Amino acid sequence: MQHNKVLILDFGSQYTQLIARRVRELNIYSEIHPFNKIPDSIEDYKAVILSGSPFSVRGNEALHPDLSKIRGLKPLLGVCYGAQYLAHFSGGNVSPANTREYGRANLSFIINGEKFFNNVSEGSQVWMSHGDTITELPTNGVLLASTNDVKYAAYKIEGEQTYAIQFHPEVYHTKDGKQLLENFLVNIAKIEQDWTPDSFVEETVAELKEQLGNDKVVLGISGGVDSTVAAILLNKAIGNNLYCIFVNNGLLRKNEFENVLTQYEGMGLNVKGVDASARFLDALAGIKEPEKKRKAIGNAFIEVFDDESHRIENVKWLAQGTIYPDVIESISATGGPSATIKSHHNVGGLPDFMKLKVVEPLKTIFKDEVRRVGASLGIDKEILGRHPFPGPGLAIRILGDITPEKVRILQEVDAIFINGLKEWNLYHKVWQAGAMLLPVNSVGVMGDERTYEKCVALRAVESTDGMTADWVNLPYEFLQKTSNEIINKVKGVNRVVYDISSKPPATIEWE
Repeated sequence: MQHNKVLILDFGSQYTQLIARRVRELNIYSEIHPFNKIPDSIEDYKAVILSGSPFSVRGNEALHPDLSKIRGLKPLLGVCYGAQYLAHFSGGNVSPANTREYGRANLSFIINGEKFFNNVSEGSQVWMSHGDTITELPTNGVLLASTNDVKYAAYKIEGEQTYAIQFHPEVYHTKDGKQLLENFLVNIAKIEQDWTPDSFVEETVAELKEQLGNDKVVLGISGGVDSTVAAILLNKAIGNNLYCIFVNNGLLRKNEFENVLTQYEGMGLNVKGVDASARFLDALAGIKEPEKKRKAIGNAFIEVFDDESHRIENVKWLAQGTIYPDVIESISATGGPSATIKSHHNVGGLPDFMKLKVVEPLKTIFKDEVRRVGASLGIDKEILGRHPFPGPGLAIRILGDITPEKVRILQEVDAIFINGLKEWNLYHKVWQAGAMLLPVNSVGVMGDERTYEKCVALRAVESTDGMTADWVNLPYEFLQKTSNEIINKVKGVNRVVYDISSKPPATIEWE
């Protein structure tokens, strides 16, 4: 099925991926491409959105897209930098703002009868994030909306389906952002809302059948949402030619190896458990730096799968449950100017010695979309509701070097925390939770004796896709009981703290 697609041109904004998510929430398929790598087959796209950017249109490093096949030919929406670009290089003017315009604002004026603002009222809250401001509209520009501080908060180009807004419709704080995108994409661009979880399943299975044929595929599964959904999609496409391997890397949660293997019974998957914990712990011995730990774990995974793939006759593919945020944070997902945040063990290709091709059924969708696809596939709600757990496991929740004793301590702490969340009916109100073992000892008193033991930090966040996250205000009574239980039951810990940092500026994991 050929969908009506939306092209999002990335100028390096950290919000670009949120634009893609908001468009997909409207059941419209969207793709992100770098501003300087516009697809040749532009006719496949029914509308184009220009993202924000950390750059200034006034600077020598201003990013210049080639809009010759887009401007005036397709519905076009400029967001923040995109709006300033359309103004500054088309007869208008952009100047430094007197003060940095950042945060909440309200639309103080909206032109009457404008389709772009259907069902949006004056006073609607929007989110600003820019240092420059538009001081003169481009040729044929028509003012659509203002805030108290920003005169040209929205405008259109007369004679074109070109619209521009200075604020960010993709962020949560722009209350009618989704409505504005719907007005542009559905009411103005006339795009059909036909991209659904069911259609993703149908198309992905068909693509996998064509791509894989009768080839054999090995897949690393973890018990989590991503790898489970990937496994079911692959199983639908190739059946018994899929070989699932669950690796115990020695860095799993308490009893997780046995529990996950039990979980997969009755799901129709060919699953093999491999205990490689000693191999991983040996590979991590003495390594303290976070990126080096991730690399060591990634290399060990590759070696294990290489060994296991040799036990399967004529296997040709390695499947992975890579999702979009993994790709975005490891490398620039688009080849554009976005920054690398951290490496993910399952991103970046395979070494030459491993003669397997990679297949990633989920690499273009976000975590919330994976869950919706899983529900469409009929996967158990307990699996779909399972918190994300990092591929490197507890290695990136133990700050500093890894030892079996540190793993034991953190497994015990994590089990108390997670089980407590479930007992207090808090687990499903949290997107992700875990404990971090800090590389410091602190003084304590137990039984009138001085102790000098480990400190652990508890972390619980709410999010939809992992791109942004806020800490969860857990009840004090729960935190008090959990802290007491950890200190009383886990030998080696005498202090518990709770992390109240949001992402950004912090990340969800500590490493």
